[in-house]
Amino acid sequence: MTVAWVIGASGLLGSALTATIARHPNWELLPSAPLPWDDPSALPISSAAIMRELLNAASIADDDWAIIWAGGAGVTSTPQTDLDRELGQLRAIFDAAGKVIESVSSTATPPRGSIFYSSSAGGIYGGSLAPPFSEDTTPAPISPYGRFKLDAEAAVAAFASAHALSSLAGRIANLYGPGQKLGKMQGLISHLAKAQYSPAPASIFVSLDTVRDYIYVDDCAELILDSLDYLRSLTGPIQQMKILASGQAVTIGELLGHFHALAKAKPHVMLGQSAAASLQGLDLRLHSTVWTHLDSRTLTPLPVGIDRTMRAVLMELVS
Repeated sequence: MTVAWVIGASGLLGSALTATIARHPNWELLPSAPLPWDDPSALPISSAAIMRELLNAASIADDDWAIIWAGGAGVTSTPQTDLDRELGQLRAIFDAAGKVIESVSSTATPPRGSIFYSSSAGGIYGGSLAPPFSEDTTPAPISPYGRFKLDAEAAVAAFASAHALSSLAGRIANLYGPGQKLGKMQGLISHLAKAQYSPAPASIFVSLDTVRDYIYVDDCAELILDSLDYLRSLTGPIQQMKILASGQAVTIGELLGHFHALAKAKPHVMLGQSAAASLQGLDLRLHSTVWTHLDSRTLTPLPVGIDRTMRAVLMELVS
């Protein structure tokens, strides 16, 4: 059994992870209040308190523990100053957690732990050459967001190494599904779904030939937990990186075709131009070569996932 602290539990991925943990026989969710992101002085205090609760819960049940980082406000167009603040928050949280681990280690052997960080394949491989990109591909971020994700991965790996923990950086493809925050400038499928029921069209600022890999959020959550289970089975500590993707890439034009078929109406979109389009790679096909046995699973077909997302968006707009 593994007790998990999910950071960012209210977001798209975090919500899916908490639901998946609730029905998973080998996992238990640590109940915790949201972190005080807007209070720099309170953030490390709250983080340390939750970390103590995590270690205590794992110790009482003789379980392992995991910190699963599913949070983050940054997107491709986020300014550097905001990304710097987010990286500082990550480091503050892990610094506080590290001090708790050290204090426990001085009196007893703490339960074995692991760390997961949700990274971005699109941000990291935005300027890489010769798709499909794998874990062997040299990262070439073309946006501050991509460089931030590489820095965050390094910070998490350094924290894990310093405390003899295993860590996994999941470089996630384009995540989609019910529950995405519609006010956040991210998630093309959710914004296309919203536009189908709204007067305002969805704006597309990149070529319709742009290629992306879309992974349904519930599939991604299950893959994360299975990857962490496998990480625990290995002789550690290990710092690993893995691409989490469907392996089935489509163009934006093909994506619009799915919307047309499902809605039985022309997608409500507006094509335009934006300087931010230069921060987007044209072809982001992905193929994992790490722990490939974990990728042998039935995934949610893209039309099914789009339909579920459209229904969820409609319910949200109606309510």
